[in-house]
Amino acid sequence: MLALGIALGSLQGMAQAATFVDVLDLPARSSELASRSPLRDVARAGDRLVAVGLRGHILYSEDAGKSWQQASVPVSSDLNAVHFPAAKQGWAVGNDGVVLHSRDGGASWEKQLDGRQIGELVLAHYQALASAEPDNEQWAQFVAEGQRLVDEGADKPFLDVWFVDAQRGYAVGVFNLILRTLDGGRTWSPMQDRTDNPQSLHLNTIAAVGNELYVAGEQGLLLKWDAVEQRFAALPSPYQGTWFGLIGKPGELLAYGLRGHVFRSTDGGQSWSQVDTGLPVSITAATLDEAGRFWLFSQAGHNLLGQDGGSRFKVVPRENLAPVTGAATDSAGSLVLVGERGVRALPVE
Repeated sequence: MLALGIALGSLQGMAQAATFVDVLDLPARSSELASRSPLRDVARAGDRLVAVGLRGHILYSEDAGKSWQQASVPVSSDLNAVHFPAAKQGWAVGNDGVVLHSRDGGASWEKQLDGRQIGELVLAHYQALASAEPDNEQWAQFVAEGQRLVDEGADKPFLDVWFVDAQRGYAVGVFNLILRTLDGGRTWSPMQDRTDNPQSLHLNTIAAVGNELYVAGEQGLLLKWDAVEQRFAALPSPYQGTWFGLIGKPGELLAYGLRGHVFRSTDGGQSWSQVDTGLPVSITAATLDEAGRFWLFSQAGHNLLGQDGGSRFKVVPRENLAPVTGAATDSAGSLVLVGERGVRALPVE
């Protein structure tokens, strides 16, 4: 009986192992509760709204957030960010090095890249540069980084994505992971050597303000694309804690992060002034409304409306506060917020 029990246990273990499917190969499951499950980001796609979240869930709404449909997604990895440079063309990124692309406004998605490929991609790129310039010592460091990515496997998340148009875009993530595409995601090029980030700090967000492109991350890291030098150059940082996001419009840039810290720049990030939010909790999301006003949202669910061009903010009272991780405005001008409790729409003042 003991031998039989051992044999049956062994067979059961083998069966379980045989049925394991990597989340990178497992399509997201359909769920009636998807709109109330944890979501991490939301974006406009023309008149549609598209939200992304855990377990590969992607939702889209065609009626200003009143109802949501679940998209067809080929992975079950957690998704962290989404961006649509045009109504039909969009990209989403997440854990396990996932990059997804939609051609139909977020209704269906295809995988363009995952972490199983990224290590080899980075390694091959920097090996080629090292071979072409054997006396350039910096390439050895990046070759070693590529080898580390290969050895550690598909576990490095992308944290944000931004595209200027349907061809040119960036994905950024942990440990200075940054890739660029010039052909709509068919091919990607590493850019770790083009960031002023010697400590390989996490890149939490990438955002454009007018014609200027910025990256922000942990330990006060602020970068700005220098078109002449063709690199993300360091900006003076007014705060040495973690930045969670950047938002702005021409002539005004806000950086927000831990413990309610918000700073404002009117000269492209060369100098900063602190904005008093009156809150001790982290600011985790932001958006501009149809009137061009800044809205900030906290980890505890506070809604803050910008005054005087974002130089000060007031708290807008709301009932049933819930953590906010992403924000957008719908075609009717309402706020659409996502977080641990799913998605909800709120009126603006």
